[in-house]
Amino acid sequence: MLDLIGYTPDKDLSAFKVLEPSFGSGEFLIEIIDRLLQSARAFNFSATEAIETNIHGCELDNAKYTDCLRRLSERYGCINFTGLINKDFLLADFEKEFDFIVGNPPYVRYENLPRDERELYKNKFSTFHYRSDLYVMFFEHSLHMLKAEGKHCFICADRWLKNEYGRKLRELISKEFTLDFFLNLEKVNPFEEEVLAYPAITVISKGIKKKLKTATIDSLNQFETAINWEEVAMPRGAQWDVLFDQCGCHNLYTIEEQGFSIGIGVATGADSIFISNELKGRIEDELLMPIINARDLSNDNFNWSGRYLLNPYSQSGELVSLEDYPKAYSYLSGFREKLERRHIVRNKRQWYSLIDRIKPGLCNSHKILLPDISGNKYVFVEKGNYYPSHNLYYITGGNTADLEILAAVLMSDFVRRQIKSISNCMNGGFPRWQSQYLRKLRIPEIKQISLSDRAYLIRAYRDRDHSEINSVTDEIVRGCRRREKTTNPIAVQLSLF
Repeated sequence: MLDLIGYTPDKDLSAFKVLEPSFGSGEFLIEIIDRLLQSARAFNFSATEAIETNIHGCELDNAKYTDCLRRLSERYGCINFTGLINKDFLLADFEKEFDFIVGNPPYVRYENLPRDERELYKNKFSTFHYRSDLYVMFFEHSLHMLKAEGKHCFICADRWLKNEYGRKLRELISKEFTLDFFLNLEKVNPFEEEVLAYPAITVISKGIKKKLKTATIDSLNQFETAINWEEVAMPRGAQWDVLFDQCGCHNLYTIEEQGFSIGIGVATGADSIFISNELKGRIEDELLMPIINARDLSNDNFNWSGRYLLNPYSQSGELVSLEDYPKAYSYLSGFREKLERRHIVRNKRQWYSLIDRIKPGLCNSHKILLPDISGNKYVFVEKGNYYPSHNLYYITGGNTADLEILAAVLMSDFVRRQIKSISNCMNGGFPRWQSQYLRKLRIPEIKQISLSDRAYLIRAYRDRDHSEINSVTDEIVRGCRRREKTTNPIAVQLSLF
């Protein structure tokens, strides 16, 4: 990345101002300072003075900030790193403009940002749009600190380049900047730890240019050899599909990027006590929820076993007082000694707590249900009657039609090939439908599928027509226009509802 932006030790680096917006434990800073020291020896300037004057950065996490300063002190001695501050970069103001801005901004999903922070960032940043990730604001804030001839280089998730929450950032760059380099790293993991980041390296500069260079690498070894750059037209406006036409992932997105949520059913810590088909009548109805598990979804059939979950939580998510429920109190008291031996109780949870809190509304929500290990060819959409158990993963979001279309796509060979390639297949060759793998899947954008194709997919899903599901899905993935069939697609869709 430093090579791409031209921060190399064969140049006189004495006057170049560098910013890292979220420096963590200092990996970038160490490489930057090492190069500055090499340049100082070659061009005979004071490295100490250059470091104190030109090296700047922010780190919000106090532990990482302290650890970074310790590492720098141990490596470089008593240099005063006055440009490194322990603040929220998005709220920090810098008087200087920078020649180079480089780093790996933090990824924090919209739903994980505290509400007050979301409102603050929405008011401050024009690119905070839709369900924006925190890193989008890091782009905007740092780009506005760039000198006229400066270079901006981030390694970051590439989602902003294609999905809705990145639209205003793309528009900003189109109006005032140029994307000089786009290096797609989706096929490799460039980080020390395994992360689900879909990373890319981007180099951005001020001013409008007509061309950019793009490449995709398949192995980290390619960093040691010549990267095969291809020159393409710089996209303008909000549509940057040209970048992904080059790397074979046009119009494919993760499930969560499309506004769906992925979760796992409830773990109780004592299923034999909290889940039973003998609770009806023994426990107050207010505390009972019909619960579905993987055994109820087998051989492509949905057969509820009649079991209920004893839910000790109110609609607000707090534990109920058992004094208000004498039947439940009497029942649970018979198992109190066993329940108190659970790990969660030893960690100061109430003796009748579940491991997981119940999510209000999930039972009544339409949802896709996926057993962890399953030989099913069919993917079930459950229409708001049951709560999932811990051996079921679920997907919520959109309307019923969206969920049925998503379920159809999940049944396709296109997705099955993906899930088999990224999961550990069990005996019998069955893939594992776990959230960590579901989050990696790349599929067409459900809401952008044409009206006719939506109708065909819903009909094929309900008819369990795998051949038609595969045909439609494959053509959507390839970007082919669907042929109109003899059946009127509008009539097909109307007949489904």
